Amino acid sequence: MSNVRVRRDALVGVAVAIALGAAGCSGGDSKAADGKPSSPAAGTGATGTPSAGLPVALPGSLTGQKLRWERCAAPTVAQGAGEKAPGSDWECSTLKAPLDYTKPDGPTLGLAMIRAKAKGGGPRIGSLVFNFGGPGGSGVATLPSFAKEYDKLRSRYDLVSFDPRGVGESQGVKCLDDKATDASHTLDATPDTPAEVQAQQADTRRFIAACVKNSSAVLAHVDTISAARDMDLMRQVLGDEKLHYFGISYGTELGGVYAHLFPQKVGRAVLDAVVDPTLDPEQAGLGQAKGFQLALDNYMTDCAKNSPACPAGGSSADGDKWLAAFLAKLDSQPLPTTDGREVTQTVATNGIAATLYSKESWKYLTMALTEARTSGTGNLLLAFSDSFAGRDQNGHYNNLMPANTAINCADAKQRYTPEDVKAKLPAFRRASAVFGEFLAWSLPACTGWPVAGNWQTPDVSAPGAAPVLVIGNTGDPATPYEGAQKMAAGLGADVGIGITFKGEGHGAYNSGNTCMTKTVNAYLLDGKVPAKGTTCS
Repeated sequence: MSNVRVRRDALVGVAVAIALGAAGCSGGDSKAADGKPSSPAAGTGATGTPSAGLPVALPGSLTGQKLRWERCAAPTVAQGAGEKAPGSDWECSTLKAPLDYTKPDGPTLGLAMIRAKAKGGGPRIGSLVFNFGGPGGSGVATLPSFAKEYDKLRSRYDLVSFDPRGVGESQGVKCLDDKATDASHTLDATPDTPAEVQAQQADTRRFIAACVKNSSAVLAHVDTISAARDMDLMRQVLGDEKLHYFGISYGTELGGVYAHLFPQKVGRAVLDAVVDPTLDPEQAGLGQAKGFQLALDNYMTDCAKNSPACPAGGSSADGDKWLAAFLAKLDSQPLPTTDGREVTQTVATNGIAATLYSKESWKYLTMALTEARTSGTGNLLLAFSDSFAGRDQNGHYNNLMPANTAINCADAKQRYTPEDVKAKLPAFRRASAVFGEFLAWSLPACTGWPVAGNWQTPDVSAPGAAPVLVIGNTGDPATPYEGAQKMAAGLGADVGIGITFKGEGHGAYNSGNTCMTKTVNAYLLDGKVPAKGTTCS
């Protein structure tokens, strides 16, 4: 399960649209989950090691380039067909960066960028660069959707985001076509038999072969270290002495790597919904299993207490028992939907996970489970799963998932076999009866990938950097609270400023909590560094 943050209105839109025709369901008007984050690349030969090591000097043709800002067109690759262009405040441009930072004078690729210029209300500080997570999330598509929530920050900053290399408009990784992706999603992601294990392995091989065929030129160069170097080039071209940065979810890992590579260039930086930089993929998967299970238990408790029609029963224990039986039944008896596709155990698990990224979307999980229980159909669960996977209502997938795999596999050295997974299954099952097996069986996704990974875990140590705000949310399902503590320690005692939000959902700044908003705004706008251990609830 990726740590991407998707458009806040995504689940609301599909919930309302489908609920109008779903028996036993009704629409709602509040915001939904914030979660989870292409054209073929020319060339051949996806081999080699992603660029690593110390930053290299770049030619003046890159550091001195002038961006050509123009009114943004639509739809973008990440938005999909039918989406509107952002309003007149938004401008788009393309930054040229080295394809391979070990060959700074070699071929380049274009990085799609978007900005809304500062409105005034105080002296302009510079650009505030956002990454919303994934890896694989499109900043060009996402930032305009969240603009109102950052309006206060726009008083003194240009709001800027981008599609990282391999994502969306930035030579996005392309693998399977839409039809083949649909077929892949019909497979059991928690195989129970040797035949199902073999089918999963064959599916992974098909996916990798398609990635190599369609995107071989970029696969060795979509690693996080290269993306961090892109951000420093971006800083220079934007004319900023320091990088002012707001990273969410995977964006916190990217921010930590940037701070390590360029500690003297760190400006005012916020890391929210923090990835634990000390964990390998297995440990991270276990952490996510526990995090999603905690969020599910919290939902069940809330549902039993506050919803007279809670479909999962009158207590958290009743809910867990019912949901386990419901998902087990789907393994052999999927739910039908109006578009002809079925809701399998895998699809339902994805749909449930999508609604746990925000407490505001719990009502939609209740709607979906009510539909399944009373009507025997899975329209809402399918819609939420589609949103999670980047599939629009026309059946087209954006490149979120291919980019997610490509970046993860270019970063992490670890490669897991089915035998590894079987040995680790008991621990994952203990972590979560609902999500454990699903996350355990995702571990072999990079096995057979044509690019070797960069690291066992990323180095985020940043001695000499300016203070960085590191926000941990005690109820975060995708990036558990402990990760923020580890990131703050990893950055360094004088750098990582750990603060806590006692709440639910993925991230804190956009939770609506006044204390958290004021704390972050005071830091970004006025340079007021909060005391370590500051807590908002």
